[in-house]
Amino acid sequence: MSIFTHITLGTRDLERATSFYDTILAPLGLKRLVNVPGRASAWGLDQPSLVILYPINGEAATAGNGVTVGLQAESRDMVDEVHRLALEAGATDEGAPGPRPVAKDAYAAYIRDHDGHKVCIGCRTGE
Repeated sequence: MSIFTHITLGTRDLERATSFYDTILAPLGLKRLVNVPGRASAWGLDQPSLVILYPINGEAATAGNGVTVGLQAESRDMVDEVHRLALEAGATDEGAPGPRPVAKDAYAAYIRDHDGHKVCIGCRTGE
């Protein structure tokens, strides 16, 4: 059981954000499950878990300071690949792939998407 039903991130450009997340979520086995033109897109395994949308209140989307969305990868190679794809798709590097001090077997990379949201792609290597 997960502790979250979903995570929502606002965007200033839904088409660009949808293309970006299609690119980086596919290698993680996540597929786009919802597409509401001009409103929202959502990805997941069998139910929408990550939603990208225009803020419902009509105000500008902004990235939350201190907020990071963590995405699970199966291996170090997958972390490396998703980080590379994200940078090619226009993300900003916020931390190259490598070991992380949170646990001896933690391996992760960090990026910022086009709207400034911080995203971590990580795995536990079992080492």
